[in-house]
Amino acid sequence: MAMKVPFASIRCCALLACLLAGCSSNHTSGGGTQAVAPSITTEPANQSVPAGQTATFSIVATGSSPLSYQWQKNGTNVSGATSSSYTTPSTTQSDNGATFRAVVTNAAGNATSNNATLTVSAATTAPSITTQPANQAVTVGEMATFSVVAAGTAPLAYQWQKNDTNISGATSASYTTPATASSDNGSTFRVMVTNSAGSATSNNATLTVNAVQSAGTNVTTYKNDLARTGLNSTETILTTANVKSTTFGLLRKLSVTGKVDAQPLYLSQLLISGVAHNVVFVATEHDVVYAFDSDSGATLWSVSVANGEAPSDDRGCNQVTPEIGVTATPVIDRQAGTHGAIYIVAMTKDSQNNYHQRLHALDVTTGAELFSGPKEITATFPNASGQTTFEPGQYKERPGLLLFNGVVYLSFSSHCDFSPYTGWIMGYSEKSLAQTAVLNIGPNGGGPSIWMSGGAPAVDSSGNIYVLAANGAFETTLDANGFPNQGDYGNSFVKISTANNTLAVTDYFAMSNEVSESNGDTDLGSGGAMVLPDLSDSTSTVRHLAIGAGKDGNLYVVNRDNMGKFNASSNKIWQEIDGALPGGIFSTPSYFNNTVYYGAVGDTLKAFPISAAKLALSPSSQTGITLTYPGTAPAISANGTSNGIVWAHENTSPAVLHAYDAANLTNELYNSNQAAGGRDQCGPGNKFITPTIADGKVFLGTQNSVCVYGLLP
Repeated sequence: MAMKVPFASIRCCALLACLLAGCSSNHTSGGGTQAVAPSITTEPANQSVPAGQTATFSIVATGSSPLSYQWQKNGTNVSGATSSSYTTPSTTQSDNGATFRAVVTNAAGNATSNNATLTVSAATTAPSITTQPANQAVTVGEMATFSVVAAGTAPLAYQWQKNDTNISGATSASYTTPATASSDNGSTFRVMVTNSAGSATSNNATLTVNAVQSAGTNVTTYKNDLARTGLNSTETILTTANVKSTTFGLLRKLSVTGKVDAQPLYLSQLLISGVAHNVVFVATEHDVVYAFDSDSGATLWSVSVANGEAPSDDRGCNQVTPEIGVTATPVIDRQAGTHGAIYIVAMTKDSQNNYHQRLHALDVTTGAELFSGPKEITATFPNASGQTTFEPGQYKERPGLLLFNGVVYLSFSSHCDFSPYTGWIMGYSEKSLAQTAVLNIGPNGGGPSIWMSGGAPAVDSSGNIYVLAANGAFETTLDANGFPNQGDYGNSFVKISTANNTLAVTDYFAMSNEVSESNGDTDLGSGGAMVLPDLSDSTSTVRHLAIGAGKDGNLYVVNRDNMGKFNASSNKIWQEIDGALPGGIFSTPSYFNNTVYYGAVGDTLKAFPISAAKLALSPSSQTGITLTYPGTAPAISANGTSNGIVWAHENTSPAVLHAYDAANLTNELYNSNQAAGGRDQCGPGNKFITPTIADGKVFLGTQNSVCVYGLLP
């Protein structure tokens, strides 16, 4: 008889046998499957976002449930990041390059994903105005400049508006108006700034145009304004009735050391040690700068700008002799520094016979150097052979200085035609004296340089510079845009953009016989450029014109919007008057009441009226005297449009100051030889002298003084 074994005993024996046989503990009595450890089937991908946005990383994993997730940033757990995807907070630039991965875990084990990298780019920011344009107040005839500072992702585009209407061509961060009229009073100006992310519109700034005052004239730049018109329209003391030898004459001589080749400048009511003075500033070839009280003749201050060295010798050239120091007319910014600054270029020679050119900024009340000056002038510029380097001993700063939009522009002449020399134009910050831009309009050697008989570069309301280049290289082989294919602009009327603190030739005119004229030394560079005000032609179309003349005796008027470039067959310009100025021009013109005034060598001083944007082919009036070399660079005083007087220097010994009725040059009002006993004679004449007229006085430079003329006591 078989023995019955209890079921519980059988089960126990079976389990024991299984354990002894190595059965898995995961093997259940119900026949269940073995748990599977996690594995990553889709790795997290790299992400790129702009700063400020979030980024999302995700994975796909397999394995026995439940799966748990833990995301890590740069190997460190991210709190709360426990799902199969993870979205970051708003990113910052510091997150750039961070790595993210996930650790997946279940009962059977874990798996770690690959690292995914987060790239955070700079945010695209819409424009915002950080400095609003400020209200401006000017006197009739002056220009006003509005400027804005905007932030946002580059590039930023600008469009200025006047009375909510777009201004053509006003597309930079600042805008300078044309010469203002009384009708501009109360006009508003604003600017729209745009980029790919949006736009911002500035506040309106209001322009106040004040009537001409009876006194308080400032002459801060060559020939009074950036157009180089030579017009002081605020003169209420001197009239066509009282400028005559019985009531007008020499008041005093201001003695100086060195020749006065630069035009004297003038500030009214300048506070010096708490006392207001009318101040005339004089710079000489001996590298000395003076500030005189124009009413008493007292020397307020004088300083040497030779930097402990000596003025340069004349470099073997008789054009500026016997020494070269300050040749160019300085420029003044009454708002620069604490009291105002006068900017000057001085040439020197050190004890080792090295030559230097330096830019100085002097406090107008003391003569002290400002802005860590002076600044040594150096430059390089690319050319066909590699580059050309500025050699200070090969040049003098003959053209007047230009100050525009916070930049002081310099341009240089050669010594005679002594090679090597090229056509340098440079820009320097008026606040730091750091160089901002360099251009060379004759980089391949042999010229041209820039002379303009001491005239300063002219500027239009859009910030374009105009110069007349001397004889030198010019490639008649033109590029696809009609420019000389190696960038040499000898004997040319050149337009230069100043946009974005750069210098670049944007247009030019060269006459069809330019090469033969240049080779014959009958170039344009002996004259200065002048920008004419906007003029309407016979169809009422507004024309933007500039004028220039040189040694060939022709008068050239160019359209600033399309100057004509070079054409071997004919000159494609707005107007040309051949032979209008026999003897040639070695001076600069002036403008008043729709009339242009020129004084050529061996010729009379002539008035050319303008009608329908064209100059008359012959003068409406001319003086009775014939001018010796270098002719004359006239200046004009007027009270608005009345009492116009044309002032002219005659380079004789003694020098002669002439005053003519601007409406009729045959009417000579005064000259300094008229008074008995040589009462008004000023001393030996000097080349390239432009009279300065301000607040009832006329200032005339000589070889050793400045003569002050005015109404006699």
